[in-house]
Amino acid sequence: MQVHLVDGTYELFRYFYAVPRHRGRDGEVGAARAVMRSLLGMLETGSTHVGVATDHVIESFRNEQYPGYKTGNGIEPELFSQFPVLERALGALGVAVWPMVDYEADDALATAACRAGADERVTKVLIATPDKDLAQCVVGDRIVQHDRRRDLVRTEQDVIERFGVPPHVIPDYLALVGDAADCIPGIKGWGAKSAATVLARYERIEDIPDSFADWDVSVRGGGRLAETLASHRQEALLYRGLTRLREDVPILPGGVDELKWRGPGADLHAVCAELDAKDVPERMAMLISRPPQE
Repeated sequence: MQVHLVDGTYELFRYFYAVPRHRGRDGEVGAARAVMRSLLGMLETGSTHVGVATDHVIESFRNEQYPGYKTGNGIEPELFSQFPVLERALGALGVAVWPMVDYEADDALATAACRAGADERVTKVLIATPDKDLAQCVVGDRIVQHDRRRDLVRTEQDVIERFGVPPHVIPDYLALVGDAADCIPGIKGWGAKSAATVLARYERIEDIPDSFADWDVSVRGGGRLAETLASHRQEALLYRGLTRLREDVPILPGGVDELKWRGPGADLHAVCAELDAKDVPERMAMLISRPPQE
């Protein structure tokens, strides 16, 4: 079986800026409706095991560890208000939904990918997001990233070609270069090329020698980089902790079988009326009339 894990937060943001605004019965619903239709399209094209993670609130345990971490400030109210709408819509489709509060959606995706990857019945896990954070979860060509917008699949070799380091080194890489999306500043002077070159050799921040004289890799401006890292190593380790995704989120107690799509919820028509998505029940009726797929 193939398992599809979808970054619902990314999808909602993407469609919010890609489709016309549409006001439903109780407020703005255009993006949530678009994501609902998109996920229905996945089911129509043969996806059988699907899970979607959302950031029900933007803040998480990481904000307690680092006050500068991303918050919900600046998010347009008409976008933020659609998170619960989206969660109801996907639940009505019959798709597994994980609304995150203490953790982030990325943590749920990482946990689900890890658990799905441990199931021998699973032939491929596709993590549907282009977010570079999730690159750390890629394993060979079995657990991959899928950029649905561009229809690109990123395997472990693709991660190495893009970042210069293997997936398990991505947290260290992001800690050094920073991640603007999560408000992680990185370490001053460290860029993508220098971080990739040094981490390709040492892999872990704590294994990079303090003194440039002890480095056995050549990097332009290495002396300055070594000095900066030596004086800011604890910051770098803090940032790595923030970028490292959790694989212990309390989801999927019954394993990947919980992801098998078994049909829509009883509230499908009511939710579609709320979203003004009259086409969805018709498409759903056609879908469930098909012979079951194994």
